[in-house]
Amino acid sequence: MKKKNLYGYLGFLSLLGLIGVFTEERSFLAFFAFAVDFQYFFIPSDEMLEGYMSRSAARGFVFGMLSMAAAVLFAILVGMPSSQALMSGCTLGWGVSVAVYALSSAYYGFKESRGLQDD
Repeated sequence: MKKKNLYGYLGFLSLLGLIGVFTEERSFLAFFAFAVDFQYFFIPSDEMLEGYMSRSAARGFVFGMLSMAAAVLFAILVGMPSSQALMSGCTLGWGVSVAVYALSSAYYGFKESRGLQDD
């Protein structure tokens, strides 16, 4: 039985980039970066893929939470209102987590394509 690879569905987040095309909200254009996740529909799912995607997601989550906490604490210390500090922290945390996940999964994917040993 063929194992279905669900990571490709993350590519549909790139459709949010169309908001940036049709409106003045250019920050939505960053969602087009998720289009690269459509490649997972064409990659056979195996234990190694599952493993490095799990490690990448865990790293993204941890780095995102740490950066969010640091940003909120810093913003409160410099006198920003707490609601604005939380919004800034959430924004930074989400961006960091997506970046760390993407870079980590790209790193592991590159290692797997080259046949290098797992660390």
